[in-house]
Amino acid sequence: MLKRIVQGIVNARDDEVAPTMWATAYGFSIMFGYYILRAVRDEISSADRGNLQILWTVVFLAMLVVVPLYSWTASRYSRGVFVPLANRVFIANLVGFYAALMLLPDGARPWIDRVFYVWASVFALFVVTVFWGFMADCFRNEQGRRLFGFIAVGSSLGGIAGSAVTATLAQVVPQFSLLLIACVPLEAASWCAGILHRRFGGGEDRARAENQPVGGSAWSGIGVIARSPYLLAIAGFILLMTFSSSILYFQQANVVGNALTDRAARTAVFARIDLWSNLLTVLIQVYVAERVIRHFGVGVTLAILPVVTCVGFLVLGTSPTLGVIVVVQVLYRSFRYGFAKPSREILFTVVSREEKYKSKAFLDAAVYRGGDLTSGWIYAGLAAVGLTVGAIALAAAPVAAVWAGVALLLGKRQEERAKLA
Repeated sequence: MLKRIVQGIVNARDDEVAPTMWATAYGFSIMFGYYILRAVRDEISSADRGNLQILWTVVFLAMLVVVPLYSWTASRYSRGVFVPLANRVFIANLVGFYAALMLLPDGARPWIDRVFYVWASVFALFVVTVFWGFMADCFRNEQGRRLFGFIAVGSSLGGIAGSAVTATLAQVVPQFSLLLIACVPLEAASWCAGILHRRFGGGEDRARAENQPVGGSAWSGIGVIARSPYLLAIAGFILLMTFSSSILYFQQANVVGNALTDRAARTAVFARIDLWSNLLTVLIQVYVAERVIRHFGVGVTLAILPVVTCVGFLVLGTSPTLGVIVVVQVLYRSFRYGFAKPSREILFTVVSREEKYKSKAFLDAAVYRGGDLTSGWIYAGLAAVGLTVGAIALAAAPVAAVWAGVALLLGKRQEERAKLA
């Protein structure tokens, strides 16, 4: 019965249903845990918005340490070891944060908040890039085009569940209790990754590539990027995306921070933005994304988000209000995860295993946060010279138009690589 339901939604063959469901459950668990923590992190950004660019600088520096450490682990252990291990390291960190909040005096809370913000920003990208690198290793390019949209639905449903839990509990339980609650889905994700690896990838044959370390060194994934025009184009796409995301994020922090003074109320608003974003994302992923990818290709699907973002900046430029920022953020996030996310992950189905794990981790983590860092200081500079929220939004619109052009170019290159493969 479950097989019939799944095949009624997604174009999956009989032997693909089980791995698709385990992959979907993995994505659900990861995003359930992340969205419990996301609203807590975003509330800190509004409370400490004057220091955001400094915090983002620290996040970038932290990424330069974490990514080589992860690459070193991938060089020495199989994916069946290092993928679950990454999740469990973050679980241990959450327990440590909870202990610090319980045991340290109230005067330490601002610094704990800042450390948690940096940690959560690293966590947000890292667990997701590990998940999608694993998916690109488990599924071929042709399978990714058919299945990644559905697998992404699990992530969105996890985001809905996490947002709903946070919106319900944020004003009922102590805020730091949410950290322990997030540990449960993260452990479930570790089990799903292990099952997916053993039953539908690596198996028991130690001679298979999936059961071998990726190889190389802690820094080899970075060198590959420098020599690959394709990966450099992906880096350009990510930098332009982070610029747009960062501008919207800073505008959200300022508009919401000025409109609402109560911290619990702000946390609830951020959770509801996440909730509506994920509801719309699920509709796109279930009914639209796979069809758009199949009929129009990866490039056009990637370009949808930049076009919508450009329009959003123009509207926000003329009316920078709380209602407008909420609508623009909901549309941006839903189109990003509904269209751009599955199509961007398809780009990695036509690269080597080292590129799927190591280069992808550097692109999705260090390059992404490097873009955040640069964009954060750009925003701070524009604000310092007197530009308003609306003026900055209008200045960002042409950048989104360039982003759309890069998306179309990437789609063309991916098609060429897929044909060669």
